[in-house]
Amino acid sequence: MSVESETLYEPRKRTAETVAGYLSALAVFTSLVGVAWHPLRLILPALLIALVASGMAGKEQRLQFVALMISTVCLFLGLAVAVITNHPLW
Repeated sequence: MSVESETLYEPRKRTAETVAGYLSALAVFTSLVGVAWHPLRLILPALLIALVASGMAGKEQRLQFVALMISTVCLFLGLAVAVITNHPLW
């Protein structure tokens, strides 16, 4: 093998990293829905899913970090919206 072919080769992702990406996307979607509808019922499990995804991820943890930050912001935003509009938290 030449040096050029080694630099062009990109190693495959592990299965755990792929599953962690899907879990992160699920956590982001669930958190965004939770802002408008029952924040504690949806966003707290989404935070747990995002934490599990960040534990599963290998070197690529950018999406998992973004999912954690979005879930955290959605939790505070969802609680504030629910209190201001007198909607149930649970």
